[in-house]
Amino acid sequence: MLQQTTNVPTPWWARVLVWLCLPAIGAALLYLVMRVAVWLPLPGPFNLARELPEPAASITAAALGALLGLILAGLVDRESLTVRITLEEVVLTRPGTTATVPRPEVTVAFPDRDQLVLLGRTGRELAREPCHLSAGRLRAAFAANGIAWADQDPYLSSYRRWVPDLPDLPATAHALLAARQKALDAGDDADKRELRGELGRLGYVLRDERKRQYWRHADG
Repeated sequence: MLQQTTNVPTPWWARVLVWLCLPAIGAALLYLVMRVAVWLPLPGPFNLARELPEPAASITAAALGALLGLILAGLVDRESLTVRITLEEVVLTRPGTTATVPRPEVTVAFPDRDQLVLLGRTGRELAREPCHLSAGRLRAAFAANGIAWADQDPYLSSYRRWVPDLPDLPATAHALLAARQKALDAGDDADKRELRGELGRLGYVLRDERKRQYWRHADG
């Protein structure tokens, strides 16, 4: 019998540790760097350490390091995924982002490095979100709800590397892939995600390997 609702959240203690530990580590590291800068001929802004009196230098270094740690903690926390499976839908939620997919459309779920991917019956990609949840917990959750789990992309052998002007692709797909390649090279995650969606609507599924794009047709 299928479960009514299953939740697989990022553990609260893991999120608390991120917010506590990263600022503390940042403060300690920058304090040590500033201490080293006082005694070594390091160039650039580290020279400011020699000009600040104590304890102002130590306090400034620790405060700046903690601030940088908080920024990093915010970036890490944005990938804190919660998976909720109900009789009607599969919902992937992380701070600021929610992806909802009708449950009957989901055929298989699998991890793709640090992402969770949901595929439909024709092999079309329905959702892709950053994910650091336990594969064992996710496998159990999807299996309990009648959704297949794969340890890797079941279509892995179907991908082909994108090459400009490849005759197997129409001009529209080439234009979108070329634009996405620029976003990939520039590290523009928002543009990469948007262009992946545009290509998905045309029936193409993508994989990225070391800033190279690989594509396949959705079957059917």
